[in-house]
Amino acid sequence: MDSQTQMKQVVADAAIKEVESGMILGLGSGSTSALMIKSLSKEISAGKLKKIRGVATSFQSEVLALELGIPLIDLASVSKIDLAIDGADEVDPRFQLIKGGGACHVREKLVASKANKLLIVVDETKMVQNLNYSFPLPVEVLPNAWKHVQDLISEMNGSSTLRMATKKAGPVVTDQGNLILDVLFKDGINNPKNIEMSINNIPGVLENGLFVDLTDKVLVGKIENDIPVVYSPTKSV
Repeated sequence: MDSQTQMKQVVADAAIKEVESGMILGLGSGSTSALMIKSLSKEISAGKLKKIRGVATSFQSEVLALELGIPLIDLASVSKIDLAIDGADEVDPRFQLIKGGGACHVREKLVASKANKLLIVVDETKMVQNLNYSFPLPVEVLPNAWKHVQDLISEMNGSSTLRMATKKAGPVVTDQGNLILDVLFKDGINNPKNIEMSINNIPGVLENGLFVDLTDKVLVGKIENDIPVVYSPTKSV
């Protein structure tokens, strides 16, 4: 197991300690969340956690949960989610996030907005001082609107590219049947709330990957003296 996988595994295991029997859980997407779902399944199978129901944030997490026997319920059938556990592509000191590297950020944001608590699990490579200096902001757009949205984002000093699929000709298609623009702003994103609102106000945009003022706690995995450990940073004001 390489060092990054070790960091992801230790933080995934730590996240399960936040789970209590009887909870409705938001099950995140991505590699760290997949490890968390597997750890959750082991706790359920061992009888340590009971009456757990999951709300999947993507087709990926839905398939994995079903394969592991974790009971699922539909997002539309719940009024609240006790705890959502998810990863992130970037986390800044104020716990503002960029998500959507796996093109699942629309459902992830829906689940996060219904959660009483959002717990983010990452390895230390995802912690940054400023958002969007290196990792692009994903913007989900209607298929016939991507060029129009791209032009308007350009007027906001954002450079964007249509995300292309691998092992398939053409662009990435989301679970909702839409396309993804990956956006880099010239000076990064210094005001996530304004950027989130401005992009979402563009006709043809479904949602973008900025998660603003949603995160309650972050767990970070790192390697210390060749041993994977977890720490929880303090949120900057």
